[in-house]
Amino acid sequence: MIETKPTNCHFCGYCCAFLATVEDGRVIDLKPDPTRYPYDERILAGCRRWKMNLDVLDSPRRVNYPIRRVGERGSGEWEQVSWDEAFDDIAQRFSSLRDQYGSGTLASMIGGPHASFWPLHRFMSLYGSPNNMGIGQICWNPRIWMDAISFGWTGEANIVYGVTDALFIWGTNPAQSDNSAFWQTIRAAGASEDMQLICVDPRFTQVAGCADLWLAPRPGTDCTLALGMLHVIIEEGLEDRAFVDEWCHGFDELAEHVKPFTPEYVGGFCDVDSDDIVRAARIFASGRTALVSGRGIDQVGKSVAPTHRAICCLRAITGNVDRAGTFILNEASDFISEVEFEMSDALTAEQRALCLNEGVAPLQCFTGYDLVREQTEKLGRRLPMRYMTSSSPDLVLKAMETGDPYRVSALIVNATNPLLTYADTNRVFRALMGLELIVVLDYYITPTAAIADYVLPCAGAIERPIFQIHGGVANFGYGGPAAVEPYYERKTDYDIFRALGERLGQADAWPDETLADAFATQLAPTGWDWSDYCLFGAYSLPPSEEKHLQLGSDGKPQGFATTTGKIELASELLPKLDGQRLPEQGPFMRLCSPELIEELEAEGAHHVEMLTGSRKQPYNASMYLENPDFRRGTPGPVVEMCQAMADRLGLAKGDTAKLITDYGEARFTVSIAKMRDELINVDYGWWHPENGVPQAPDFGGIWESNVNTLTSCKLQEHLIGTWAYNAIDCMIQKDDTPLSWDTI
Repeated sequence: MIETKPTNCHFCGYCCAFLATVEDGRVIDLKPDPTRYPYDERILAGCRRWKMNLDVLDSPRRVNYPIRRVGERGSGEWEQVSWDEAFDDIAQRFSSLRDQYGSGTLASMIGGPHASFWPLHRFMSLYGSPNNMGIGQICWNPRIWMDAISFGWTGEANIVYGVTDALFIWGTNPAQSDNSAFWQTIRAAGASEDMQLICVDPRFTQVAGCADLWLAPRPGTDCTLALGMLHVIIEEGLEDRAFVDEWCHGFDELAEHVKPFTPEYVGGFCDVDSDDIVRAARIFASGRTALVSGRGIDQVGKSVAPTHRAICCLRAITGNVDRAGTFILNEASDFISEVEFEMSDALTAEQRALCLNEGVAPLQCFTGYDLVREQTEKLGRRLPMRYMTSSSPDLVLKAMETGDPYRVSALIVNATNPLLTYADTNRVFRALMGLELIVVLDYYITPTAAIADYVLPCAGAIERPIFQIHGGVANFGYGGPAAVEPYYERKTDYDIFRALGERLGQADAWPDETLADAFATQLAPTGWDWSDYCLFGAYSLPPSEEKHLQLGSDGKPQGFATTTGKIELASELLPKLDGQRLPEQGPFMRLCSPELIEELEAEGAHHVEMLTGSRKQPYNASMYLENPDFRRGTPGPVVEMCQAMADRLGLAKGDTAKLITDYGEARFTVSIAKMRDELINVDYGWWHPENGVPQAPDFGGIWESNVNTLTSCKLQEHLIGTWAYNAIDCMIQKDDTPLSWDTI
């Protein structure tokens, strides 16, 4: 029997719609379905990933049955076991470890996009551990926190042709990181005479190539650049005076604070032409402006929170808040929210007190969460708790290494590969090798899975339904149904955590039999059933504008969900957490000690600024490297620099360069790109999946060209607990050691 069924891709966060041709429970063909979200044929037409879906379903690399380690950790010796045997053993060991060390002994690491995070979070909440880790502190959390503190909630850029006058793209390159209709929007903006496009990025990206103005500040100086733009706007009287007077708190303080940030000072500090700073500020204030920021400013250590706060101030004083074509605050979800589904309120006071961030990262913990919750709930909104209290890897690794303040002995790794993607690979490796139990849910045996005790086969694209809800901070969800039951013995992450939870006394908290049933429960308050949602591929109601003017029960405008009821340019909340009332530039993170610099400069090495982690299509983090078509275009990891810098360093395109910090070293092929001078941009996530199952000692080649052997997850910013992947340094020198990264 042949059927056509709707389903979705999982190879990026857009989860584009497909029509699957299914014969006897197996998918034999796929084609794009533009009738469902994201409703744009151009996306898949320009995407190189989606065609992998059929191959991945039956890839010889897939893990299809639960396997258990039988040899030394990392030896590559496994045995196949039944699901019941795996669940029983894992649950018994989790229970025993909790009895021995307490509920905080279990930690987790999350990734994506081929997972739903709330099932893991629910399991962790009911187990009693607050120790989930992710990349939120360097990816999503800083903007969400600062938006919520400044405006009372978070929102998104609202780009409307004929309405938006200017679009700022700050610290992101959607041509590589997004590859969606949004990139097409940016290209159209660059070609439009009605919308000015401004790119802020140290590299001359595709966005910069479309832009009317390219600002290339020194990495990590973005806060100062934003303060300089605020100076120009206020000095020239370009602020929206009516909006400021009515709806902004602390304007006079901000005006006094930015007086020293003249274009000349800021230009010198950021290494940007002062005239360009003035021009950018005038454009920002000239009409309705939208701004999209990215991980480029989420990964700059101590300056991350102040940078986002300064951007909030830019939006506020120019009136570019909750107006069409600018920055629209999201509506609360009218489906069951992420925070309800993750069940973090199940944690007792004693279990919350186990949060390692308490007293170290006072915003990114339950204390900070409760303070912000008091504000956002004034207007009936609540941030997800698990993301916003996720533990710092630095602190969890310390608990693994030393038992301080208590022993973390077990780890769940859900759809991520931390030996490639977490900072300080050497430290992560040592800490994980010392654990008593590691359970990995994934498609493949990755380098991280190679050191696990159990690898559990996760159902992926086409085999599992999707309801992607952006962390539950908006009234928007997208995705669709599974086309087929999981092949072989794969299971969804929901199935896995439900089964483990049932064995640990959590049965009452898992009433829905399947993930699709759970999504149907989540949608029920909207009046939609699961079949309605699957038909359209999205649930969305457009947000209203100027929500602060809506009348409350007292007949007065409801304002903003902050301490003062206004947008807080000067924060009343942050000083309670030893934070800045007004944004201030922080220092840079240094990975090279003076002793290392002196020693290596004597050997001919050079001390340079470094960026890491920029996206590069068609890869994503440490994924898809085994695809031979992809590797023909980008056969190996590179270190990019401008031609002038390469000439000074005596390097040429194709040479091998060795990068060194106090944390380790790695080697890359030199590539020439248009970007700031005195700066290198280094690929990350590279290993050799094509070489077979990774195992000791090289674990798939992770020690050769892994930029995270150079980095550190040491806390650099005390509010959120972020670390730095940008605005960091390293030593670089030519190296004659041959690299293994040839085309496959």
